[in-house]
Amino acid sequence: MSLAKELEALKEFQCPDGKCVLSVYLNTDRANQDQQKGEWKIRLKNGLKKLDEYLEVSGNATQLKNYRKLKTKVKKEILGNQVNLQKSVVIFGSEEGDLWSVHYLQLPVETSFYWENYAVVDQLESLQNDFPMSGVILTNMDEIKIIDTALGEVNETRTYTFDPNTEDWTFKEGLAAAEHIASGASHVDQYQQRFEENMNRFYRKMATNIERMKRDRKWRTVYLVGEPDMTRTMKAELRVDVSKSVNKNLNNARPSQVLANVFK
Repeated sequence: MSLAKELEALKEFQCPDGKCVLSVYLNTDRANQDQQKGEWKIRLKNGLKKLDEYLEVSGNATQLKNYRKLKTKVKKEILGNQVNLQKSVVIFGSEEGDLWSVHYLQLPVETSFYWENYAVVDQLESLQNDFPMSGVILTNMDEIKIIDTALGEVNETRTYTFDPNTEDWTFKEGLAAAEHIASGASHVDQYQQRFEENMNRFYRKMATNIERMKRDRKWRTVYLVGEPDMTRTMKAELRVDVSKSVNKNLNNARPSQVLANVFK
C-alpha cells in the first residue's frame, strides 16, 4: 500500500497500554553536502541508541524489550537495502500492535526518531501538502509513460503506445516502442516525419486520457518530462495546468530516477 493511502490509518493507530510505536525519519539524500560519506549511518546508529538509553533509564522492561526488537528490525531493513536508498527512509513499527510500514522516498526529510503510543506523522502531513497526488507524463514520439505519484513514491506506471495504422494510443503493459516500429531506416524516417507533422492531433487524443486520469485519480498537479518540442506540444493540448516541465528524455530511466529529476 502506498504511503499516501496509509497515512489516514497511521493517524488513527494507537497503543492501548503505554508507548509502543517507533517512528523513524532518516535523511539519506547523497546530494546533501553532509551526506557525501554515508553520514546517515552514524545518525541512524546514534538516534536509535538515544532512544535505547532513554528506555533503559525509564525502567520499563517490557517497553525496552519491544523497542530493542524493533531497533534490530529497523537496522536490518535499512542496512540491507542500501542500494534502494533514495532521499529518505520513513519507518513505523510496533511490536505489540503488529505495525510495520517501510517507505523509501524521493523527498528529503528531517532525521528524527520517536517512541510514542502513536505514529508521529507530522512530517508526512507536511510533505503531503507540498507533494500531493500527481501525474508525471513522459512524452515521446510513439510512447507516453504516466507515473502516478504521491509523497515522492511511485504508485503506478502506465505505458501507452501509438499505433500508426489506427492513429490511436493503446495501453500496453511491457511493450517497448521498438516492438511496434519496423526496423527499416526509410520506414522509421517516414514514420517520424508523419508523426512530427501530426503531433498536435496525435497528442490531443492522449491529452483526453490524461485529463480523465487527473480527475479520476484526484491529481492536484501534473508534470511533463521529455524533449522540449514534445512537452510544449503536449502542454498546449492539455486542458489542465502543468506545474513544471523537465526538458529531458528520460523514457528509459527508472521511475525513481524520473521523480528525482522532477522533484529536485
